[in-house]
Amino acid sequence: MKSPIEIQADLNQKFPGIAIMMDGTSLVVPKEEWLKIAAFLKTDPEYTLDYLSSVTGTDYKEYLEVAYHLYSISKRYGPVAIKVRTDLEKSSVPSVTRLWRSAEFQEREAYDLLGIHFEGHPDLRRILMWDGFQHHPLRKDYVQDDQDRPVEQF
Repeated sequence: MKSPIEIQADLNQKFPGIAIMMDGTSLVVPKEEWLKIAAFLKTDPEYTLDYLSSVTGTDYKEYLEVAYHLYSISKRYGPVAIKVRTDLEKSSVPSVTRLWRSAEFQEREAYDLLGIHFEGHPDLRRILMWDGFQHHPLRKDYVQDDQDRPVEQF
């Protein structure tokens, strides 16, 4: 299995002009290029990252981030961690459900709890919160209605 630095070098060579950075052991990919790079990682015989185990979202106050963990079942290696960042106001990332079916519910969860819109998702709707709920409870700026009140004494 290649190290994240070796994968970064391969991607920089395969996709010149695209800034693929490192964040610890994760690769950070520009959201505009994410679908192209994801398709390459899944279909290229050297990688064959054919299994997406998780899609998670995080609010870092300045931006939102989606993390993907990819494995190659046939080559028996992984995970390869990929991060895609988006801004808070226009939070959108291309959906990878057409590449990995396992992304469908996980992208819906990130949409529901963080408000990240996954462009091209076949059924992007709430999965945990009710339809009339107007907020995204994992956003750092989310405040519950009763959060201001003091805790009652027992």
